[in-house]
Amino acid sequence: ETQSLAEAGISPDLAWAASQLIPSPTWHLYADDTRFGLRWQLTPLLYSFGRNRRLSPWRSLLAEPLARHAGALEIHVTPEYLFSGAGIEDHVQLTGGVRAYFPLLHRGEYLSCSLGGSAFTLGGEVAAAYEAGLYTLFGVIGVQVAYSPTRALRGTTLTLNLRYF
Repeated sequence: ETQSLAEAGISPDLAWAASQLIPSPTWHLYADDTRFGLRWQLTPLLYSFGRNRRLSPWRSLLAEPLARHAGALEIHVTPEYLFSGAGIEDHVQLTGGVRAYFPLLHRGEYLSCSLGGSAFTLGGEVAAAYEAGLYTLFGVIGVQVAYSPTRALRGTTLTLNLRYF
């Protein structure tokens, strides 16, 4: 008996939109300051290399956890609000980057990791960052650590990543 494969048939709906509003808390650690923030993530494009080859590897905006954590490359855009700073330009950070996900246990469903790089703007400065992350529970919960070596914004960011799709 031959079993046919079908795409998940996932499309944006009210539940998906509501889940996108749940932020991930972040802590920015600088030499003389620690700042708390809330971060959201958008995935304009994802290529999954860990899925069954007979299914489309491409996702845009909506990527089910298995497509991401079984192995994928993604382009992400991450707006963030920081709760301390002098002016609005010190409160809003916008990040764009590329991230690769790799499965570690059970095709990434139990444990996966990521490596990535990004550019971000904060307070009129533009900086680069490198990041690594670990995710569990089908990728719903994770921890990401990013480091920016750029002199004006040198520091480490710790994020408790909360995300479903």
